[in-house]
Amino acid sequence: MKDVPLLVQTIADVTVVDLHSASILDGIAIEALGKHLFALVDEQARRKIVVDFSQVKLLSSMMLGVLVRLQKRAETINGRVVLCGLRPDLMKVFKITQLHKLFQFCKDENEAMNSFDVYMA
Repeated sequence: MKDVPLLVQTIADVTVVDLHSASILDGIAIEALGKHLFALVDEQARRKIVVDFSQVKLLSSMMLGVLVRLQKRAETINGRVVLCGLRPDLMKVFKITQLHKLFQFCKDENEAMNSFDVYMA
């Protein structure tokens, strides 16, 4: 089993999750990643979450399901998930699956932070 390396940090009141893997395809790793992401909402009540995909080249449909569940859970506590750093080919997957209507997308982490009214120097 290979975990998806990630860095979770809080800047102001925004939780930033940087995914440090070129491919997120392994089912067991995605399940573990999902548990970690869901805990941010379910156990820590984080309402403002940025997930940075700038290092990700490949993504499985199972990971899309995790993101949808994360967004739904965040909405139950009046929260929001912003995705950033998606390569054009990954963005195409979100459009084909109509998931671009569910999420807010930003070009990079700085723009994502700005969407939560947090401005970096």
